[in-house]
Amino acid sequence: MEKSQKSKEASQPEKKGERIAKVMARAGLCSRREAERWIDSGRVQVNGKFINTPATIITDNDTVTVDGQNLPGKEKTRLFLYHKPTGLVTSNKDEKGRDTIFDKLPHGLPRLITVGRLDINTEGLLLLTNDGELSRHLELPATGWTRKYRVRAHGHTSQVQLDKLKKGIVHNKIRYKGIEATMENQQGDNAWVEISLKEGKNREVRNVMEAINMKVNRLIRVSYGPFHLGALPKNTVMEVKPQMLKEHFADFFQGRDL
Repeated sequence: MEKSQKSKEASQPEKKGERIAKVMARAGLCSRREAERWIDSGRVQVNGKFINTPATIITDNDTVTVDGQNLPGKEKTRLFLYHKPTGLVTSNKDEKGRDTIFDKLPHGLPRLITVGRLDINTEGLLLLTNDGELSRHLELPATGWTRKYRVRAHGHTSQVQLDKLKKGIVHNKIRYKGIEATMENQQGDNAWVEISLKEGKNREVRNVMEAINMKVNRLIRVSYGPFHLGALPKNTVMEVKPQMLKEHFADFFQGRDL
């Protein structure tokens, strides 16, 4: 009897579906990491019952609610370029009450999350998407996309000194991988430098420049992988065309609707 029961259970197909944290991210509600925190804090229910693990598998037949509201349906993945000005926090809400980028975005956009961050004093290109999975994919070091910045820093440097950064550097006990730095010009006590990096640690450009006795007083991200700031005006959003998404993310979008 017991053997028969086990055989019957083994013959039953496993429940097909996706992890709930991934589904929440795909719906553009939050990133997968944020979804895990929301689940841990008891904000998510499946079929009327609170869940306690982001590994919960759900299908299209399950009803998911977050804070009592039904989970939005899947949307086609969209990606936007945004010219972030200084003075805005890259966050949905700021605990100090400062303005965030989401307070200033144009009306009519879908619910968006950021690909990485730019600090309050950094301006330039920021990628926004309605797909948390795409955001996570683009942030992974394995994606290997180069970020380029124009930097104005107080102090004096030379191309010889900047070339030493190719080998990497340790500053305040933090190891930074090699970066490409090109001297543009020296204007009095300020130098303009173009910096390219892939790692993207917190405040990396500012900290690396500080390590060579240069104090950054203006920082502009001009490109992220194949996407460029160009002449996009400040606080303006431009959507990336679906064809361009297909070209740059062929593996990521395999089997998905675009």
